[in-house]
Amino acid sequence: MQNISGIRPGKRMGFAWGPGDILVYETQNKASGCAFIHVVRKDEDIYSPILRKLFNESHHIFVGLQTIKDDLPSKSKKPQFVSISRNYRSVIRACMEELQQAAVSANDTDMATQYGNQVSILLAIELIWNLCEVLFIDAAPAGSLLLHLLDWVRLHKSDVDEKAKGVLQSDSPAEHRDYWDVVCVLSYVLQGRLEDTRKMLMKQAMLQPAAKSMYKLMDSLLSKMPFYNPGGTQTLTEFDVKWRNWHEEVDRYLKDNSFASNQHLEVICKILLGDEDVLLEHKELLSTWYYFLITRLLYCHPTVKPTELHYYAQSSMMMFLDSGVPEPLDSILLAAFEFDIHQVIKDCSIALNNWWFVAHLTDLLDHCKLLQSHNLHFGSNLREFLLLEYASGLFTHHSLWQCAVDYFDHCPEFGRVYLELQIERVPLDTERKALKVLRICEERQMSEQVRSICKIMAMRAVRNNRLGSALSWSIRAKDAAFATLISERFLQDYCAKGTFSDLDLIDNLGSTMLLSDRLTFLGKYREFHKLYGEKCFSDAAKLLLSLMTAKIAPQSFWMTLLTDALPLLEQKEVIFSAEQTYELMYCLEDSWTFLFHSFNTNQTQFDEDVEVTKVEMLRLALARNLASAIGSQD
Repeated sequence: MQNISGIRPGKRMGFAWGPGDILVYETQNKASGCAFIHVVRKDEDIYSPILRKLFNESHHIFVGLQTIKDDLPSKSKKPQFVSISRNYRSVIRACMEELQQAAVSANDTDMATQYGNQVSILLAIELIWNLCEVLFIDAAPAGSLLLHLLDWVRLHKSDVDEKAKGVLQSDSPAEHRDYWDVVCVLSYVLQGRLEDTRKMLMKQAMLQPAAKSMYKLMDSLLSKMPFYNPGGTQTLTEFDVKWRNWHEEVDRYLKDNSFASNQHLEVICKILLGDEDVLLEHKELLSTWYYFLITRLLYCHPTVKPTELHYYAQSSMMMFLDSGVPEPLDSILLAAFEFDIHQVIKDCSIALNNWWFVAHLTDLLDHCKLLQSHNLHFGSNLREFLLLEYASGLFTHHSLWQCAVDYFDHCPEFGRVYLELQIERVPLDTERKALKVLRICEERQMSEQVRSICKIMAMRAVRNNRLGSALSWSIRAKDAAFATLISERFLQDYCAKGTFSDLDLIDNLGSTMLLSDRLTFLGKYREFHKLYGEKCFSDAAKLLLSLMTAKIAPQSFWMTLLTDALPLLEQKEVIFSAEQTYELMYCLEDSWTFLFHSFNTNQTQFDEDVEVTKVEMLRLALARNLASAIGSQD
C-alpha cells in the first residue's frame, strides 16, 4: 500500500470510484470544506509513452492470434503458438531496452527511478512468460526440457557475458581477478557452456606448464560431457546410459585426487558431479534458486521429466533460500514449475500493477486449450474476465481505447455489453474523434449508441450555430424530430437573411430528405430556388404550388412561398394557369386567416401594415394573372 501524496497521516478519507481513476479527499467537519481532491490512477502504466508501444504492438499480436482457426490439428497449431509467444516476448524486450536507455539519459532522478522500476517489472514479466512458454506452450518432453530451461537461464543471466568480455579484453585474461569466477561459477560451467570453459582454461594452462596434464584431463572430461540432441538418432535411454558412464568417470577422477593440487579445477569437477554443497557455497554468484535448480538438473538429472520438475523446484527453493521468505516472483515461478497454471495467473494478478500480462498470457494459454476446465462462478471464463478488465483500463486512455475495442470484440459472452457501456464514456472532444467512435458503433450495429453520439454532436453543432453540421449528424442518427427542429432553424435563417447556408448539404440530401416532412420541405424549397435560378419557371411554379397544396410546407411559411410566387406572376409569359391561380388565391386567404388568428392568440408577432400591403399586392398580382390566364385560353 502506497501513501497518497498530499493526504495527511491519521486523517479520514472519502473516495469515489471512476471508470479508471479514484477520487480521494479528506473528510472534514461539517463546518469546513475539503481543500483538495486527489486523483489516484489505478493503472499508471498506460500513460507512459514507452509502455504505450507495448500496448499497441501487443494489440496487433493479439488480433493475429484470434485468426488461428480452432479446427486445425493441434500439431500444426503448436509452432504458431510458440511463434506468437516469442513475438510477445520480443515486444517486451524492445520496451525494456528503450526504458533502460531512458533511465540512463534521464536528468530527473525521480524519472530515472521510475524507468528503473518499470524495467524491473518487465524483466520479471519476461522471465515468467518465457518459463510458461517452455513448460506450457512448447511443452518440451524429457531430454529437450532441460535444453530449453538452460536457454531460459542463459537468456536471463546475460550479465555474465559482459563480465567475461571485460576479462577477455584485459592484458592478461588468465591473471584477471574475475577469471575464475567467470569460468567456474558465473557462466560457463554453471550454464553448461563447456566449450567456452575449455577455451578459457587453455589460457590458464599456458601460464602453468607444470599443470598441463591436469588441464588436459579437465579438457577431456568437459569435451566428453554428453548433451541430448532431440533431432538425432540417439534415444533418451541411450543418452542416459552414456551420461551415467561419463558421470562415473568424473567421479573416479575426483576420488583419486586427480585435481587435488588445483583448488579451482577441483571445484569444477565437483560442480560437474552436481555437488549441492559446492553449488550452495557460491550462492551469491548463482543469485537465484531457479538458477541453482537448472544447474542442479544439468549435472544430476539431465533427463528430468516435466512431471518431476515440481519436486526438484520445491527442494531447490528450500535449500537455496534456507529460512528466507520467498518473494512473490519466487512463488510465481514455483507455481509454474508445479504446472499450476491458474495459481501462476492468480499470483501475477496480485503482484503486477496492471492486467496486460495476465490478459495476454491467459488468452494464449486458452488458445492452447490449457484452460478449458476453468470457469468462474459469475458467468464468464477466466480468459474473458481478464481481457474485459484489461480492455476496460485501456478505455480510460485518450488513444488506447481504440485498441480496447478489439479485445471486447473477442469476448463472446460479455464483450458487447462492456463495449456498449464503455463507448458511451469516450469524450467526443473533436468531430474527428466522434466519427471514429461512430464508425466503430456502426460496424457493430450498435444503433442506440449511434443515435446517442449523433444527438450529442448535433446538439453541440446547434449551440455553435453550425446548422449544416447539426443537420448532417441528425440525419445520420435518423432522428426525425431533431431533423425537423434544425430544418425549422434553416427556414428561420432564410426568412431573416434571404439566403440559405450550407447549400452543398441541402443540395445533396437525396432520399435522406424523407426523414421528416420539414426536411422534405427544406430540400424541395431549395429545389424550387434552383429551378427558378435556371429559369425553369413552369417547373418552379408547379413545385411551389405543390408544396402548399400537399401540405408539405408549414402554414407559417405559406406567406413566404406566396411572396416567392410574385416574380412568376409578373412574368410576361403566363406561368400559372387559371386553375393554379385559383389554388394560389385559396392558399393566400388561408395564410392570411392563419396569420391573423396567430396574432390574436399571441402565437406570433408581425407588422400588420406590412402584411396587409403584402396581401394586397399578392391579390392584385393574382387577379392580373387570372385575367391573363383566362385570356390566353380564349
